[in-house]
Amino acid sequence: MTSYRTLRVEERDDRVIVTLDRPQARNAINAEMIGELHLVCELLEQHPRFLLLSGAHANFAGGADIAELRERGSTEALQGINSRLFERVRRLPMPTVAVVDGYALGGGAELTYACDLRIAGPKAVFGNPEPGLGILAGAGACWRLRELVAESVAKQVLLAGRNLDAPAALAAGLVMDVVASEELLPTAHRLLDRMAKSSPVALQLTKRVMDAPNAHPLVDDLAQAVLFDRTDKNERMNTFLNRRSSS
Repeated sequence: MTSYRTLRVEERDDRVIVTLDRPQARNAINAEMIGELHLVCELLEQHPRFLLLSGAHANFAGGADIAELRERGSTEALQGINSRLFERVRRLPMPTVAVVDGYALGGGAELTYACDLRIAGPKAVFGNPEPGLGILAGAGACWRLRELVAESVAKQVLLAGRNLDAPAALAAGLVMDVVASEELLPTAHRLLDRMAKSSPVALQLTKRVMDAPNAHPLVDDLAQAVLFDRTDKNERMNTFLNRRSSS
């Protein structure tokens, strides 16, 4: 069994629950955590399941590790150390959910942007203060945040340094719900329970079609053709029709 130093990882049959856990640094994302998150991605690529991602100690992640960033130069920037991980998270086969209470700043915010869905607690704060440190939000925020919220809101965050608290994140559509801190994980698990009732293959293909660049009706047709010939489709539709006829 893999041992983790910066994460808590719990595997279940239909989901993997990952908690960022660097209490001394507000769960800041350092190289070790990046490596361990790659291991989680490998696990989920080999055995597709939902990912539930949260942070310990009343924060999601206070950003990337600034001490490490200070030592990086152009060579490391071109390696895309954080961006390649976050894109890998984005491309995981099954839906991913980020649970955010407290700070999700810088790289921490970008990690949540890479997830499919976000649920916030009342103390959640999203922000990208990178320009104040002489860099840009270079792990996806400059284009991914604009896809998630209106361009005006994205520019307020990335250029004007605006932080989005929980109500603002909800109003902007960045999060799907704001719930009490003690209800965050139960709410997320109920969401996953609901999604788990759907066909896993249908969810995977829906996610792939939605994320496909320059999507085309032919992509829909091909994905639907795969699903139409599966016995799972007939079984689910028969159950639906039988239930309706007996009601």
